[in-house]
Amino acid sequence: MTVQTLVEELGWTILTEGDLTKEVTGCYCGDLLSWVMSKAQDGDCWLTVMGNINAVAVAVLTDCACIVLTEHAALDEDAKARAAQQGVTILTTELNAYQAAVALSERL
Repeated sequence: MTVQTLVEELGWTILTEGDLTKEVTGCYCGDLLSWVMSKAQDGDCWLTVMGNINAVAVAVLTDCACIVLTEHAALDEDAKARAAQQGVTILTTELNAYQAAVALSERL
């Protein structure tokens, strides 16, 4: 499934648009950035509440398919600008991490 398909099927909102054709091959839930950096994998849809510039850096390092800010967590302006510059797709949903993971799992 691509990020675009994920957006269309789940109705999640795009905050920054990177490569929407990137394949989503898994899911990772976590907010401790050092942990995510060592555990998330290429193609993961990363569910988090961390909407800061450091989260964008971790997404680039791990080559996540996208970041999804759960519970409509805020995306700060520096992070938004860096994500646009780095081509990182950031989505948002009102769902909590568990609900978002279940919805994604049903489609993978």
